[in-house]
Amino acid sequence: MQTAAASKLNWVSADEALQCVRSGQHIFIGSGCAEPEALVEALIRKAPDLFDVEVLHLLTAGTAQYSESKFEGKFRHNAFFIGANVRSAVNRGRADYTPCFLSEIPKFIRSGKISVDVALVQTTPPDENGNLSLGISVDIVKSAVESARIVIAQVNPRMPRTRGGSAIPAASFSRLVWSEAPMLELKAANLSAEARKIGRHAAGLVEDGATLQMGIGAIPDAVLLSLTGKKDLGIHTEMFSDGVLKLLEKGVITNRLKSLHPGVVVSSFCMGSRRLYEFINDNPLFEFYPSDYVNDPRVIAQNVKMTSINSALQVDLTGQVCADSIGPRFYSGVGGQVDFIRGAAHSEGGKSIIALPSTAKEGAISRIVPVLEPGSGVVTTRADVDFVVTEYGVAGLKGRTIRERTLALIDIAHPKFRPWLLDEAKKLSYVYPDQIPLPASANPWPGRFETRFKMRGGERVQIRPIKTADERALRDLFYSHSPETIYLRYGIPLKHLSRRQIQDFVTLDYEQTMAIAAFLPEGASAKMLGVARYYLDPSTRMAEMALTVHDRYQGKGLGRFLFKRLERVARAKGVRGFTAQILMQNARMLSLFGSMSRRIKSRVEDGICHMSYRFDKKVG
Repeated sequence: MQTAAASKLNWVSADEALQCVRSGQHIFIGSGCAEPEALVEALIRKAPDLFDVEVLHLLTAGTAQYSESKFEGKFRHNAFFIGANVRSAVNRGRADYTPCFLSEIPKFIRSGKISVDVALVQTTPPDENGNLSLGISVDIVKSAVESARIVIAQVNPRMPRTRGGSAIPAASFSRLVWSEAPMLELKAANLSAEARKIGRHAAGLVEDGATLQMGIGAIPDAVLLSLTGKKDLGIHTEMFSDGVLKLLEKGVITNRLKSLHPGVVVSSFCMGSRRLYEFINDNPLFEFYPSDYVNDPRVIAQNVKMTSINSALQVDLTGQVCADSIGPRFYSGVGGQVDFIRGAAHSEGGKSIIALPSTAKEGAISRIVPVLEPGSGVVTTRADVDFVVTEYGVAGLKGRTIRERTLALIDIAHPKFRPWLLDEAKKLSYVYPDQIPLPASANPWPGRFETRFKMRGGERVQIRPIKTADERALRDLFYSHSPETIYLRYGIPLKHLSRRQIQDFVTLDYEQTMAIAAFLPEGASAKMLGVARYYLDPSTRMAEMALTVHDRYQGKGLGRFLFKRLERVARAKGVRGFTAQILMQNARMLSLFGSMSRRIKSRVEDGICHMSYRFDKKVG
């Protein structure tokens, strides 16, 4: 503050700075952990002299005293995103909420659609060029600074100086107030076992070299925690917290392969710990830009493998996402969810993920619902949704019918709500009236058995247990078979599989009935290349198995891998061994089964070879 350049600026106390505020004005307050608390406190002290002052902001981390009932008639709060500090005021009608895409707010401010008379922000001290940095919150703050008639800065040497688009010339500020108060911090969320499961499922969708967008909170933190095995990830996000720092230090995030802004983390604001702020300070690895750039879907789409990860309050069975309200009660905001989902959709190799717990209120209600609660806002449309993740797995919705979406979402709902969801889906005609319900004893989808396999020729396939939503893929596999393959698999010259038969094949309890399938390529509309399944006899703990592979993918090692994978699953489930009934003409299957153990028992009867072996007698 003692530099020659700084001494020429208009330094005043906080109370002196706020003397310019008049009744009826529109006051903008800086975002997140960069909220200028000293200026906000001075505004509160001036309340007796004010009437009908609109207070605007994105998301703040302070106490938001201006939204308290005692200031009714003095201040009218207007949030672009609702935090916990103002939620009650909004839902009691003492404050306003303006739903809008984060990418559009700067445009609204610059055009005057949203008026800003006075902007209260926090900055760094001026540098040698006379520029102050907006630090950890550039987002919509920069447009407010550039549009307000009066700009007042709380200048804090504790504010990290950031690169990118955060610099503001000192001449842009009407008044400056010195403060050395500690920066506001965001404590890391406590991660429940449920959140960690969600994180692992979501992380499984993230490819090496992907560029990520995620928010802040338990689920984003859990996803980041599960990414430690990934390589060369990049970041282009509206906001981030300490989880990003940890992956940078581990070398998981390198930003090396980013197609836009390679080598740097791109964001519009961050909220976290003092350690994070110190790491960011004047660090060339980070660049902060305004929201109309960072959140512009056209900019986002320039990132190859752009992967957006966002949360929701409810998802209905058609895929509609409610993220800003619980019924008519507003909870958060539209934010940047749609900006990034649409940007990722136009990115080469991009994908978007909606991650949420399957239940709320300690398991009392399902977040996967037949229809959204009346009054709920649809933030992300059913046409935009790509993947939905809960602690019970992943539902890929892109390109799927309403029936397929319904079954996929019921698959990842909490098991105790699945019968209710299926009954409601039948009432809504979302599924067939005779849709088979999940067995009462059905276990959760066993995602731990998911893996990858490289076939001869180099093609990689996804190997995972079958889900009820795989009806179409299984049907397509059946009709891809030659008459010979069908005869060898089923023992009769089947012309078609009935709807009931297909449902039986995909409706599993994962205990007495199990099926492992191969898919290429990975994704919501993946083609099924082969399937191995077993049916357990509980009295003997022996399981009858069967196997089939797409005609074009036979001879690539896939059948053997599926067989071995099914055996591994069976062993984990306490199965004692396999039996099979194989036509004598099926030389390939006879050879495969016979190679699995040196103690195969077999007998031939009516052209069928009955084979079996016990796992505890398997050699090699």
